Amino acid sequence: MAKRLAKSVRPASFVSKIFDRLLETIIPICAWATITLPLWMSPFHPAVVAYFIIAFDLYFFYKSAQTAFFATISYKKILETAKINFFKKMLSLKKMSIIKHFIIIPSYQEPLYKLEVTLKMITQNDYPSKKIFLVLALEERENNIHQKAQVLYKKFHRYFADIIISYHKLQPNELAGKASNQTVAALLLDQYVKKKHWQRKNVLITICDADSHLPSNYFSYLTYQYLKDKNKIYHFYWAPVLLYNNFWQLPLFVRIQATLSSIVRLAFLSYREKLIQISTYSTNLWLLKKINFWDVDIIPEDWHIYLQAFFTFGEKIRTIPLFTIINGDAVFSGHIMKTLVNRYEQEKRWAWGVTDVAYSLKKFFITPHIRSLTKIKKILFVVETHLLWPVSFFILTISASIPPLINPVFKRTVLGFLLPKLSALILTLSTVMLFLYVFFDIKLRQKVKQNTSFFSLPILIIQWYFLPLVSFLLSSLPALEAHTRILLGKKLKYKVTEKV
Repeated sequence: MAKRLAKSVRPASFVSKIFDRLLETIIPICAWATITLPLWMSPFHPAVVAYFIIAFDLYFFYKSAQTAFFATISYKKILETAKINFFKKMLSLKKMSIIKHFIIIPSYQEPLYKLEVTLKMITQNDYPSKKIFLVLALEERENNIHQKAQVLYKKFHRYFADIIISYHKLQPNELAGKASNQTVAALLLDQYVKKKHWQRKNVLITICDADSHLPSNYFSYLTYQYLKDKNKIYHFYWAPVLLYNNFWQLPLFVRIQATLSSIVRLAFLSYREKLIQISTYSTNLWLLKKINFWDVDIIPEDWHIYLQAFFTFGEKIRTIPLFTIINGDAVFSGHIMKTLVNRYEQEKRWAWGVTDVAYSLKKFFITPHIRSLTKIKKILFVVETHLLWPVSFFILTISASIPPLINPVFKRTVLGFLLPKLSALILTLSTVMLFLYVFFDIKLRQKVKQNTSFFSLPILIIQWYFLPLVSFLLSSLPALEAHTRILLGKKLKYKVTEKV
């Protein structure tokens, strides 16, 4: 069994802490300023507020159309890629035999049966599982974790080349979560590779969530893509995790959120240079070693590990899309209210990724080897994502009605009269994209054997009428709470998302 291998984190100086504090409050301040802008600016410059709202609505329409466009491209490429026999193509490559695959599965309080199903799916891959090394990244603080590890080892050790088990004991300089857990596992894995005298560039590591079901051709596809990639050592590889495993068990509100998240992730695949991996992804051990693995004092780790690599190697770093589907679980706790609370907490944890903005801004000043324009583009993309998250609902729904209410004189102007109508028209046009989302939702679920009966079609359409409420309760509000906690200096504790 694994012993704890420490990753040191230097204590920050007082000046550095003040600087970090200023940087981390920039986006939360901007979020609150944007949400309240119609209130404090309408008495003085209502026309400015009106033009801002119209511009924001048009931008939302553009983003909706962009999502639909990229989702269409991704879906077509997934259909095309499904026809390719990557195992056969992989066998034709001479260097195929030197690639070693390690799967790190971080877990804390995951039901045993969930882990067993995930591992069983891996053994059914067309890539021989006896050539895959399994790494169970477990938490020492979990009750009876050693017994659980022994059950998994006894049941699955004959299917894999080897099973490595690490037990993460939380240190004072760490935050509980995937990052600190995975780092301990990866350090142990690195020692294993070193003893075998394998080159790190030939070792591929896949971070796989405990509920992620990898497609049957994942490792063949990944191996082929990696060997054909000229700049492979600087790349991450990602296929979207669609939240369809337990789709028909979900309460309606969570089902809408799961559907929308899945469609957005599908669209991400075609983002090219803007693509950043989420949840389950692969890369090589050499790259992870060069950036000293995951920072152990952060909570959201997927975008952060990308940014660690980006601010080390610059524009060489990219996430390469894999046009296939990973099937995962949406939040489900067995009861409606408990499920909604857990889904809220999950979204809040994801929104805590706004801390990546402060990290990126700080790195901007201490990475002169990377072109400023390259860094600015990356930072703006991170800022855009995290700023729009808590803000969009408020600007799109209630902001247009505020200037005429606060400033009666403005209400009697042409712009004041037209503002609510123009805003409503733009949003109505944006909702046309929902028909395409329903189509993709049905087709994608067919591919992961979550079919839709004829009698379920009406509810799949009617449920979208609840989208504004769902967006508020399970997206904007938890994101705003995360921003506000950062603004007030209140830390977020990692809470495990329950999936039964």
